[in-house]
Amino acid sequence: MSCALSPTADSLPQITAFKSDGCSLFPDGTINNNKLWYECCFEHDLVYWRGGIKEEKQIADSKLRDCITEKTGNTILAKTMYIGVIIGGSAYFPTWYRWGYGWPYGRGYKSLTKPEKQQISERLNEYCQQNQTSIICNN
Repeated sequence: MSCALSPTADSLPQITAFKSDGCSLFPDGTINNNKLWYECCFEHDLVYWRGGIKEEKQIADSKLRDCITEKTGNTILAKTMYIGVIIGGSAYFPTWYRWGYGWPYGRGYKSLTKPEKQQISERLNEYCQQNQTSIICNN
């Protein structure tokens, strides 16, 4: 008789604690306001950290572009950043800012499972306990 083994919670890939570096490899604002569009990048990092399917990345990248445009009125800046994340944010690049960077490298573009969503929720709760003034914790 054969028995299929189901993975235990310990054997599932684990998401790392959430962290954001703001606008990876790009300024967070201007000389006069060095955090002008930081919030846009922080929220973009949150979605990139959790990962998911390619369409979710496309939505996140578009929201970043739109947020930068709204904060600055500068469509050239917004399009430049948008192109940068489209090209540089691929899940297939082994960088700290890739799509799904919270997961071990190699996850690619996959729907999040229920256990993965539970892990995400737990890590965000931990983050908010440590960073109560964070953008994502006040909602």
